[in-house]
Amino acid sequence: MSSNNAAVVEIAQTAGKFSSSIVLQADNKYIDVKSILGLFTTLVSRKAYELHVHGPDAAEAKVAMQEVFSKHGLEIVVVAD
Repeated sequence: MSSNNAAVVEIAQTAGKFSSSIVLQADNKYIDVKSILGLFTTLVSRKAYELHVHGPDAAEAKVAMQEVFSKHGLEIVVVAD
């Protein structure tokens, strides 16, 4: 569980560097990736995630988010706009 905590904090901190909207979709739930609480309740129970990124720095945000998720062994699919 402690490694998951580190993942949640790092993911939220990384997302917070961007002005784009970064939303994680797990099944039918949508979670703002900048919300640590939302991540805690979601990352524990799921394995396949979709990431929706919209905004002025979306291209950079997508790359950074893919890196931080894969670093923690979490699989995401970045959904094309």
